[in-house]
Amino acid sequence: MSSTRRNFIKTASVLAAGSVLPLESFSRSGKSVAPSDRVNVALIGGNSMGWSDLSSFLKNPEVDCVAMCDVDRNVLNRRTDEILKMGRPKPKLYIDYRNMLDNKDIDVVIIGTPDHWHCMMLCHSLEAGKHVYVEKPVGNSITEINIMQKAVNKHGKIVQVGQWQRSQPHFVDAINYLKTGKLGRIRACKSWSFVDWKGAVPKVPDSPVPEGVDYNMWLGPAPKRPFNINRFHFTWRWYWEYAGGLMTDWGVHLIDYILYGMNKAVPSSVMAIGGKYAFPDDDMVTPDTMTAAYDFKDFIMTWEHTIGIGLGNWERPHGMAYTGEYGTLVLDRKGWEVFPEKDKIEAVPLQKNVGAGLDLHVRNHLDCIKNNTPQKLNADINIGRNVALVAQMGNIAFRTGEKVFWNNDRQLFTTKTANSLITPKYNNGYTLPRY
Repeated sequence: MSSTRRNFIKTASVLAAGSVLPLESFSRSGKSVAPSDRVNVALIGGNSMGWSDLSSFLKNPEVDCVAMCDVDRNVLNRRTDEILKMGRPKPKLYIDYRNMLDNKDIDVVIIGTPDHWHCMMLCHSLEAGKHVYVEKPVGNSITEINIMQKAVNKHGKIVQVGQWQRSQPHFVDAINYLKTGKLGRIRACKSWSFVDWKGAVPKVPDSPVPEGVDYNMWLGPAPKRPFNINRFHFTWRWYWEYAGGLMTDWGVHLIDYILYGMNKAVPSSVMAIGGKYAFPDDDMVTPDTMTAAYDFKDFIMTWEHTIGIGLGNWERPHGMAYTGEYGTLVLDRKGWEVFPEKDKIEAVPLQKNVGAGLDLHVRNHLDCIKNNTPQKLNADINIGRNVALVAQMGNIAFRTGEKVFWNNDRQLFTTKTANSLITPKYNNGYTLPRY
């Protein structure tokens, strides 16, 4: 990378935060920016949110995609075709992300892989001198998320976590109302995700690895096992080896806003109950029905999720609620409103969603990279780490069947059973990064 480009990456500013382009503008957006002013991004994991993240980056005229990495050659070919249709140059393609990180032209790495890969990929990207946009949850264990926080602090690169609701205007407006104190003292908060679009995962036999897939690379540090399509694209999130079920898939988005609104980071204890109540005989391992209760000493928070049912609290499939002495604020991706407690305050009608949160989140990341202002990130590694910790605590309480108590100074629970789930065992010759 030239010294001109390096200086630009640190200091230039081309667009105001929130200025985004429609998807159809991709083929035009790269023509008005000088080559020395470009931000070169690379994507690891081309399915689902990885592709959504890259798409948002490409809505910004200074961004080029110079590399893509995926263990599935079929995904790489499909995404390459889509990029070419945009009128964009063909990126360099990789199966092993470590080879991709040797590419000196890359400024920013987008990590959109299954959760069990996030820790190593983030650390290796930072060590290679790259800025990073990493999908939520930041890691798949408490030890991993603590390592990731230390790595970011050591290397000083600009790392944004994909909790894009932090950049969604109506979410911010709701928290601003909450902080006026009009609800009075808040004693109870709820967060929930009721997923009716998701059904059972029928059991299927193991099968040969699909052509074009490097399955050993996909497994990475996870335990060695035969290929099964249920544990591959998308549905990997229902198995503890790779993810944390709905608690980490949706929970980190929603619980994050409880922590934000209440200005809290760590509960003192957690209890959780649930199980496979909807589809007891299917192949999912993580619970399809679960409730967790967190004690923050001056208020409680509950997390609820169900798969196969869509009518949640306040008739919203997902959301958050803050209940105070004078009323309740309810917030979801469609908007927010306030319900008074016996006319003690004025109701606030639905304040609808405006703006594209993911696009704004990416724009915030780019601006912070260019101006070297990590303190202005909307979802830095500390925010990502805090909510990932809370989500992991809920899952550990469920998996142990214990009420778990957390010692934040020692970063340990008070029982051996819970502590045994803090650090993952890395397999297949991979080792946990050391920081």
